[in-house]
Amino acid sequence: MSDIKNKEVEQVTEAQLQDAGREGEERGARGGKNKAFFRKKVCRFCANKTPITYKDADALRRFTTERGKILPRRITCTWAKHQRRLALEIKRARAICLLPFVCD
Repeated sequence: MSDIKNKEVEQVTEAQLQDAGREGEERGARGGKNKAFFRKKVCRFCANKTPITYKDADALRRFTTERGKILPRRITCTWAKHQRRLALEIKRARAICLLPFVCD
């Protein structure tokens, strides 16, 4: 008799463990129907084969905030090599007054 009760208890606990997750979601499942498709970010300088120069102030303004700060890689989608070059060219453009150091 005690063996039957133990089996019933084991079955109940297994069922509870399976239902312990969120409703409508299978255990161990990734993603879902509500998740948007993630598009891979592409470096603009690699895709267009455009050189990074301090002379093109309009292009460099796209990589700075309204206050004049340089945007990070995760936002600009550039490679590390291009981000270092971009920061250098922005600093050069600031030095010869093509870009402002701080915007008001």
